[in-house]
Amino acid sequence: MSVDYFQKKIDTINRLKKEKNAIILAHNYVLGEVQDVADFVGDSLELSIKAQNIDEDVIVFCGVQFMAETAKILSPEKTVLHPVKECGCPMADMADAPSLREFMKPYPEAVTVCYVNSTAELKTEVDICCTSANAAEIIALIPKEKDIIFLPDKNLGANVVKDTGREMILWDGFCPTHMRLRPDYIIRKKKEYPHAVVIAHPECRPEVVELADQSLSTGGMLRFARETDAKQIIVATELGIIHRLQKENPDKQFISISEQAVCMTMKMIELDHIIYALENNETEIILDEETIEKAKLPILRMIEMKDFNIW
Repeated sequence: MSVDYFQKKIDTINRLKKEKNAIILAHNYVLGEVQDVADFVGDSLELSIKAQNIDEDVIVFCGVQFMAETAKILSPEKTVLHPVKECGCPMADMADAPSLREFMKPYPEAVTVCYVNSTAELKTEVDICCTSANAAEIIALIPKEKDIIFLPDKNLGANVVKDTGREMILWDGFCPTHMRLRPDYIIRKKKEYPHAVVIAHPECRPEVVELADQSLSTGGMLRFARETDAKQIIVATELGIIHRLQKENPDKQFISISEQAVCMTMKMIELDHIIYALENNETEIILDEETIEKAKLPILRMIEMKDFNIW
């Protein structure tokens, strides 16, 4: 397609943003063209913090459903639009509030730590949220005598256990995209690029993370890429981040661990969907006041690292 074709879409988006007083937030895994039109691109923690401090009236959230819900929870007075309502997170769907209540029956005094990659409903039932960037820091703040239930990602939980030495009760959930990545993928890529360093997302299996030089959130990967002297970097996470890594570091080579490292739901949102969302207020995230109030508390504890006397 021609440059003019895309430029017309970008011009339309910019005009609609101005008319609607809107801002576009996007995750590091969405299509490159969507990242390029966004006002802010980040990881889950960065997007959560950004969502708290929005001046615009409308937030167009380009990411999966739970991310748009988090933006609504943190800015309930704003109109939050999720351009493709079918763009969900398979891992978030692996845990729900009734199942958690049943799971907790043998551990009634346990602290529940919930990865932010979870539904608004689940967040209403937990003590504190975390992201892949701050999970170890959150766990370190919980009194040692307390049992911890960590959900929904067992891989992130297992990697945090290894990092902190803190035993936890892990929910049996996972990210299908990261679960697909196996140790032999890294071994093959290292043979092909013997001088490359390997960075892996902590949603990967522990045996994959063990073979990496660094285990990092997507935000951490971006910082590492800027600061490292390495010229070749093997990236073990969803390959959408390669677009931003290459854009910000044109003098370095970024190699995806596998062409299978694709989250199809993250790739569902396109420029036409953003235009339609802005023109028609579609699809607006609607959450009731009780859900917002209950779900906000564990998110704010994560962001502000306070109110830990709840234990």
